[in-house]
Amino acid sequence: MTESHTSVLVVGGGPVGLALSCLLSGQGVDHVLIESHPGTSRHPKARGVSARSMEIFRRLGLEKEVRAAGLPAEQVHFYRGRDLVDPDYIRNGLAREPDEGPEHTPSPGLICSQDALEPLLLRRATDLAGSSRIRFAARLVSFEDDGLGVQAVVEDRATARLDHLRADWLVGCDGAASTVRTGAGIAMEGPTGLGRYLSVRFEAPLKEVVADRASASYFLTAPGRGGFMAIDNDRHWIYQYPLGPDAGTDPTGHGLLADLVRTAAGIPDLDVTVHDTMTWRMDAQLAASYRRSRVLLAGDAAHVVPPTGGHGMNTGIGDADNLAWKLAAVTAGYAGEALLDTYEAERRPLARQVIDISTANAANRAGYRIDDELLLTATYRSTAVIPDPEHPGGHEVLNPSRYRPGCRPGERAPHVRLSPGPAGVTSTLDLVGPGLTLLTTDENPRWQAQAEAVRHAGIPLALRAVRTAGQQEADPGQWARLLGADHTDTALLVRPDGHIAWRGALPADSTTLPALVRRVLADG
Repeated sequence: MTESHTSVLVVGGGPVGLALSCLLSGQGVDHVLIESHPGTSRHPKARGVSARSMEIFRRLGLEKEVRAAGLPAEQVHFYRGRDLVDPDYIRNGLAREPDEGPEHTPSPGLICSQDALEPLLLRRATDLAGSSRIRFAARLVSFEDDGLGVQAVVEDRATARLDHLRADWLVGCDGAASTVRTGAGIAMEGPTGLGRYLSVRFEAPLKEVVADRASASYFLTAPGRGGFMAIDNDRHWIYQYPLGPDAGTDPTGHGLLADLVRTAAGIPDLDVTVHDTMTWRMDAQLAASYRRSRVLLAGDAAHVVPPTGGHGMNTGIGDADNLAWKLAAVTAGYAGEALLDTYEAERRPLARQVIDISTANAANRAGYRIDDELLLTATYRSTAVIPDPEHPGGHEVLNPSRYRPGCRPGERAPHVRLSPGPAGVTSTLDLVGPGLTLLTTDENPRWQAQAEAVRHAGIPLALRAVRTAGQQEADPGQWARLLGADHTDTALLVRPDGHIAWRGALPADSTTLPALVRRVLADG
């Protein structure tokens, strides 16, 4: 038996845990990730990667790889018909197409199935943290939280060896049946069993069948049952078949399953090869708390979201983005532990809204459209945000149709296209992180002294300008319009997750900004 220490132990190597590992490495946080399975998911599972998740992957240098692994943008449509050959089908796109109105993001969402996404995240996590810190086939046996850290017992499933691992913080990214959540004694609240479904992963030559109607999802209307999910809109597919409450009547034989696929497709002689199946249950649950002492929850361990809308995995990736920089600040010693309480204060109300929206989608018999930009509209209210006097309100409703990008504290810093800019910088989002960022309109030397005062206090902060000698907005004056009238000396303090912590004019002395930053970081 060996004993070792790490700052953060991440339990769970799905998309959320792997994203958290990448983000922690980007913040320089020593950590270990363990995953009980021997490898990444073989089943497509979650497929929709939203614009907000793509912005996070952009920051991690993964955007191009994820986009290359996904469906082509022209296939991100949603089909409704009695079967795949229904001549009276309806096909529509996202709730907001990328070319409708002003550009809100440099990184629109796409369809990339989980079995293709996870290997990309695993490779990046391993490259950043090292292979010895990313351990698959390693199971959390038990843990004890003593208030100063967590003592975990980890089993190597290949050798049955038990290791003791001491961590300052434990993050459960281990799914709806979370061992970490159970061990921490945190309850889940909300309904279960809203439906049971069988996912059938199969191969069939359907490329020519859907050539004029290629979509990401094919929802079947009565008398059809369930729906198809495209993996490549060619030979590889998932059929989602609704099950009854009695598991004893579930179809199991591959011959019967192939017949179900043929009936649903409307092609009696379709050549079908069934590869495997997975049964799942639709729940709508939220953890009573996201933190207990030294234990935190993220992803499905914290919220189980109905898949109707494609927001579950994306909400979990957003959890990781919110949590990583806070753990980094606390473990590095320039933030107080109370900063971690803002994780729940910011993310749990958002998850509540996402669950409610997704549950309403599930009950909508007329169908629903996918809101790729839903999570761009998140606004945080916590002690890690210093509100403007004119915007002191509480959490705002997620609503892409009413989204008006701005520079208000709590909001995600808006995307403005930059040109020409240095290599790799084409958006204001590219100016943010990995530490805090002080974002000004122009290069103003008076802000330099303010930034230096913050850095002198031991807090990482970069000073960036939207307009420089070699860079400006592609739409001249756009940044000033977003800031509002007469804000020539206004700067934004932007957190590493891209959300605005403070907006204000140039302070009169060099002590004001460090004090504001310490307030955001719960330091003192």
